[in-house]
Amino acid sequence: MIADEAGPPEAPAVVLLHGGGQTRHSWSGAMDALVTRGYHVINFDARGHGESDWSDAGHYSLDDRVGDLRAIVQELDQPFALVGASLGGATAIHAVASGLQPAAIVLVDIVPMPEPVGIDRIVGFMRGTSGGFDTIGDAVAAVAAYNPHRRRPSDPEGLRRNLRAGKDGRLYWHYDPRIVATDPELHHLIVEQSSRTLADNDDMPVLLVRGLNSDVVSDSGVAEFRAILPSLEVADVSGAGHMVSGDRNDAFNASVIAFLDRVLRPATRT
Repeated sequence: MIADEAGPPEAPAVVLLHGGGQTRHSWSGAMDALVTRGYHVINFDARGHGESDWSDAGHYSLDDRVGDLRAIVQELDQPFALVGASLGGATAIHAVASGLQPAAIVLVDIVPMPEPVGIDRIVGFMRGTSGGFDTIGDAVAAVAAYNPHRRRPSDPEGLRRNLRAGKDGRLYWHYDPRIVATDPELHHLIVEQSSRTLADNDDMPVLLVRGLNSDVVSDSGVAEFRAILPSLEVADVSGAGHMVSGDRNDAFNASVIAFLDRVLRPATRT
């Protein structure tokens, strides 16, 4: 696994798990804010994404991802929190069901019962753009069509780190397209079953950070999650969709840091 690691080595740790189709670079702003606040941060590319290896056999199940996460946190001597967006959040939930014991969890716009329409839109975008792009401008246009509410980047080249150049000269997303080969309903059934384990860990704080413009997490989805986990905390971020940290990074960072400051107590504060 390829990871960025920073912050005081002895400080409480925060492990960042990006969403499906993303890379660790989606956490750049959050990582900087967490390190400045005094946390030890590990930010890694999930298998099949970014600079981490692809599985020759196409092994991209949640069990596989939990195994990777376990290998990372077993090197930590201090308490750690998991901050997972979408697929990363699903991995965090399943990790607890598999016996991992973080001190806290932050789930970013993912609940055990997400809205099928939103999930289908994500998977449709990932599958529909797997053929790549002729130019960086084509990739920017595809993202803009998918996220029309988000302002187009002033420098389109910033998107290039999420793309790889193919042998045919086209640009492809920096992830293995086989990660969306599985029926998403099967994936979310596992997450729903695993989420019930969270209720068995009463001393493990869980925060859900939700984008109020999200088509993945609805009021009913939050209510269903609370029925499983009555202690669930929720931070609503206005003006943000499913990509909460990308849409409103400052508001996202403030919500997450306030929560972690309370449950992890960093070594230093500024």
